This record gives sequence, C-alpha cells and structure tokens, in this order.
Amino acid sequence: MKLVHTIEDLRTTLRPFNSPALVPTMGNLHAGHLDLVRTAKPLGDVTVASIFVNRLQFAPHEDFDTYPRTLQADCDKLAAAGCDVVFAPSEKEMYPEPQGFKVQPSAELADILEGHFRPGFFTGVCTVVMKLFQSVLSEAKGERFAIFGQKDYQQQMVIRRMVKQFALPITIVSGDTQRAPDGLALSSRNGYLSEAERAEAVQLSLALRALGRDALAAADGLVRQLPALEERAMQGLAARGWQPDYLTVRRRADLQAPQAGDPLVVLGAARLGKTRLIDNFEI
Repeated sequence: MKLVHTIEDLRTTLRPFNSPALVPTMGNLHAGHLDLVRTAKPLGDVTVASIFVNRLQFAPHEDFDTYPRTLQADCDKLAAAGCDVVFAPSEKEMYPEPQGFKVQPSAELADILEGHFRPGFFTGVCTVVMKLFQSVLSEAKGERFAIFGQKDYQQQMVIRRMVKQFALPITIVSGDTQRAPDGLALSSRNGYLSEAERAEAVQLSLALRALGRDALAAADGLVRQLPALEERAMQGLAARGWQPDYLTVRRRADLQAPQAGDPLVVLGAARLGKTRLIDNFEI
C-alpha cells in the first residue's frame, strides 16, 4: 500500500490504472470504514482511501480541533483491508488559499434534518467531496467509483444529487451500516462515549426501530398520526437524559414528509452527554 500526501503524487501514482474506487474518510477508522474498502476492492483496478479532516464541514463550536488524527493506525488497518493507495493531504494541500468557491447544495434537501441543526454542513461536505473527486478520479480512463456508508443517509443522498446535477461520470456505491453486537451504529465519535454512555447509546437505534414499527402500524393513518409518533419518540429519549435533535419518518426518495404508500426511512440524531449520534433505518 502506498501513502501519498499531495495531489500531484496521487495523480502520478494513479496514472497507470484505469478505474479507481474511492473511499473518502476523515480517519480514526473503524470496522465500518474497512467494510467500505472491501466493498470497493472488486469495483475498480485500484482502491483509494482518503483521510482528511475537513474544516469546512465543522461549525465553530464543533470538534474540529479535537477530532482524533490516527494516521499510522488508520494506514495499518487499511493495508490489512486491501487498500492500495492512501491519500492523506494536509489542510494546506487541499486548501492552498481560502476556499472562496464552494458547492452549494439545494436547500430542500440540504437545509433539513442534519442541515437544519448543522448549518453549512452540507456545503462543506459537497465542496470537499468535489475536490476529492477531482483529485482522485478526474484523470481516470475507465469507470470511476466512490463508496459512501449508509449511516450518513442524508449525506449520501446529497452527494448522489450533486453527481447527477453536475453530470459527473462517477458511480456512487452505498455501503451498509455496520453495527456493534448490541445494534449501535459504528461511528468514529463513539470513542467519545464514557462506559455508561456507551451502554446507553444503543437506545437511539431502539427508539428509531420503535418509531418505524409505529409508522408502519399507522398504515393509511400515517400522515395524521406521524407528528404525535415522532413527538413521543423524542420525549422517550429526552426522559432518558438525551438531547434529541430529531427522530422522524421521511420519504426515501427526497426526505420530505411521507404520504401513505411511500417507501420510508426513519432517521434520528441526538446528543448523549457531549457526543452527538446519528442513525437511520429503511422500513
């Protein structure tokens, strides 16, 4: 496995290959990231993982400065998973001057749910992903792939929309959410949890599953009953000491309010202590 730090070296390294498969990450890797690498391996002829903590998607009060940087451990894990190239640029390499040009996603998708509680988040995500696409995939001669985990459901949908609207010749591949034995979705931020918080953390996925069951049971009465079902789910978590941002049922196609018969996804985000967790389930 080769580790490169500059876009020039990256492009030189990739030039002999035809079909790169990219797994973008912010590092501090867990088993979910490595599953994405294994998903990527059979797709192209070279598998690339990027490791970059992107300042543009962090709000001033969030954990950019304290987000774990674990490059050597990450590289060891990626090598064991069969990754071919790791692109780990510095901030100066990715943003050699202030990033005045940014990718602004459409408000109806990017300003709801995560975008409502983290204003500007998806602009930061789209901007860095577009730059990674240009750095890793732009000179490819064959099919190009990028693999994103389904845990970040809204993020994946925003990126798919960006690829479609810019007519980018990239196939977006979804990787299943990986979970601990108790059902907690794996996340780099799970390491922030205390022992007691870790035992409690599974309650978010349990609350979402219960909300999903209630939504399905409502059947044709879903539109009328949904606000009360969502409020009950929020109150249930709050009673356990959480600070929920949203627990909601949305239409899979566009994350808007569902109508009877729509394919559904249940999504949630809540803070437990100092750690904000997200999860989702298609139902």
